[in-house]
Amino acid sequence: MTDGLSHLVLASASPRRLALLEQVGLRPDILIPTEIDETPNRRELPRNLAIRLANAKAQAALASPKLKQLEGSCYIVAADTVVAVGRRLVPKPEIAAEAAAGLQMLSGRSHRVYTALVVVAPNGKSKHRVVETRVRFKRLSRQDLESYLSTGEWRDKAGGYAIQGRAEAFVMNISGSYSNVVGLPLYDTVQLLLGLGYPVYFDWLNPA
Repeated sequence: MTDGLSHLVLASASPRRLALLEQVGLRPDILIPTEIDETPNRRELPRNLAIRLANAKAQAALASPKLKQLEGSCYIVAADTVVAVGRRLVPKPEIAAEAAAGLQMLSGRSHRVYTALVVVAPNGKSKHRVVETRVRFKRLSRQDLESYLSTGEWRDKAGGYAIQGRAEAFVMNISGSYSNVVGLPLYDTVQLLLGLGYPVYFDWLNPA
């Protein structure tokens, strides 16, 4: 629900990003899952990868037929999250063996979670931001690894874990935005939308 003039578009199929937006009273009018190639370029730094993919998602949403009839009234939010240890990317695993390798890389170390945000206004103007959070895991035992892999929580997760789930038991400390690690830094998302003129607080002031 918006002011009736503006439409909020989330360029993602992620239920986590949708839930985060709804947590702060932002209910997207349209969800546009974007199919893009997320393969890193050779020697591409994790931060740069997040930026490139977030931009690609925003462009894919802009080109969607769903938005043609609403042209001139849509605010698009696109984001991509990557996890890295130093310059080494911890990929989003497709199978348990990949998840295990990623978790072993994170074990007993600090890692960084980068989310690149792109918000596009109806007039075509856009704002960008990259948010970084540092997370430190405890040293994972074999039992930790095997038990976590058995939950299946690692599927479709950057870095192979969900901090909002059982993996929070592994987190010794966190520096920065918690919601960024879940998949969408809420403070920064709201600030970008406000800066482009989206009525963020409409539903707060006009509850259903």
